[in-house]
Amino acid sequence: MIRALVVDDEPLARETVRVRLERERDVEIVGEAGDGPAAVDAIRRLAPDLVVLDIQMPGLDGFEVLDRAAVDLMPTVIFVTAYDRFAIRAFEVHAVDYLLKPFTAERLRQALSHVRRELARDSATALREQMAALLDARAAAAEPPPALRAAPSAPAPTPDAGFAYRLTVRDGDAFVMLRVAEVDWIEAAANYVRIHARGRIFVLRGTMAALEGRLDPRQFARIHRSTIVNVDRVREIRPEWHGDFDVVLADGKTLRLSRSYRGSLLGR
Repeated sequence: MIRALVVDDEPLARETVRVRLERERDVEIVGEAGDGPAAVDAIRRLAPDLVVLDIQMPGLDGFEVLDRAAVDLMPTVIFVTAYDRFAIRAFEVHAVDYLLKPFTAERLRQALSHVRRELARDSATALREQMAALLDARAAAAEPPPALRAAPSAPAPTPDAGFAYRLTVRDGDAFVMLRVAEVDWIEAAANYVRIHARGRIFVLRGTMAALEGRLDPRQFARIHRSTIVNVDRVREIRPEWHGDFDVVLADGKTLRLSRSYRGSLLGR
């Protein structure tokens, strides 16, 4: 069963979605919410598989709901929008399904078919990464919220178009929304990368090259074919007799800077 949450500030819109979802044998409606704060609470409390989420709502919009609610586990989302042109472009680019009001019952069924197909082939990780990319695209189009800009322990850089502002990473059986500013260093691990942040290790499926392309080169440097480091965490660089260098991070961790990559740090 797909456990679904319906979020819309218009009661009639919620009822329309609910009635149509109730016709689906494999969908169970576990709750409804009529505004942003209530949606945040419902996602955290109910942990739904699917959220049919209106973008324009009082209190918090749909994007802000995900920013605040989906910290540990990102649900699959079908967005609903009346006129948000940016959202439509972003959804098309990142392959996240959406419904444009007014939508038909058939269009909702198509969106559900897409969700079923993706979940059936165990691509929940890919869906969550696509959602993270969507949130990155939105962050790149606007200044980060004041609460993030004011955080003294990890100030958020102004996001640039094309560079990730956050990463969706695996933490056991759950997923965590991790700001790139929190990352200390990254290492390759076969078909995955291991991200060291918050004093812990998180796992992300993909290659070092692909992840490097998503990171701002002003903040991150490749120092070895299997290592990327946040330059803000570098305390010192020590030359070694064999021609390589040791990179010492603020927490005392020592990494190897190979000769072929030394320009990435020493050339700054």
